[in-house]
Amino acid sequence: MASDDQILQRCFHEWMAIQEQELNQLLQALNQSGNGGDDLTETTCAQLTEKSINSFQEYIDKRAQLSRLDISGLFSPSWNTALEKSLLWVAGCRPSIYIRLTYALCGSQVEFQLSEIIQGLVRGNLGQISAAQLRMINDLHMKTIKEEEKLSNKLAGLQENIADQPIAIVVKRMSRVGDTSGEVDHALDEHESSMANILQEADKLRLSTLKELLSILTPLQGVDFLVASKKLHLCMHEWGKTRDNRHGRT
Repeated sequence: MASDDQILQRCFHEWMAIQEQELNQLLQALNQSGNGGDDLTETTCAQLTEKSINSFQEYIDKRAQLSRLDISGLFSPSWNTALEKSLLWVAGCRPSIYIRLTYALCGSQVEFQLSEIIQGLVRGNLGQISAAQLRMINDLHMKTIKEEEKLSNKLAGLQENIADQPIAIVVKRMSRVGDTSGEVDHALDEHESSMANILQEADKLRLSTLKELLSILTPLQGVDFLVASKKLHLCMHEWGKTRDNRHGRT
């Protein structure tokens, strides 16, 4: 029978495989756009964007179920590299990173494709985002940061509770370090249940932020964004493995 950690690892690796599969589909859609299939591509891009959202929804639903198995394992995942772990916020990425990535893509594409944009040869990508879209994205950014701060404060409170009653009092009474008791187990179970709830809130924020961002972008811009975000996710994992090997972590 698989251990809890093995079940969590399988969930992660399945998710990464889906990321690779969807990245290939998104790249194919962008290539169609470059070959002049604008009408077909708009429809295809909208479908692929919705597919990515649905896949993410399924993933966080599965994480919500698995969080009841081993929430500590999700917050300190053995399947992630040291680099990835150093970047985690509530067992995942910060939702605001979606907006930061969008800003970066807008700037880089305008700079890289300036002459083509002036000539009207580039259509639909993030280099052509409108002022109205940028205002909506900025509003989303501010709202997301506030929600992140609320969750960060909740998590900080839970972490500080370890040094409060009842655990602190039980520790003080212990005659031998590491002894366990029903009282300790109950307190830690309550702590882990609260951690699981925060994870679910964070995952919902990640999903809602992604949905709102993609609703602001056009379908082609959405594909442009999703390609970059999935590449970033997959690359960080591979770069992390390279650096782990360099430091003797296997």
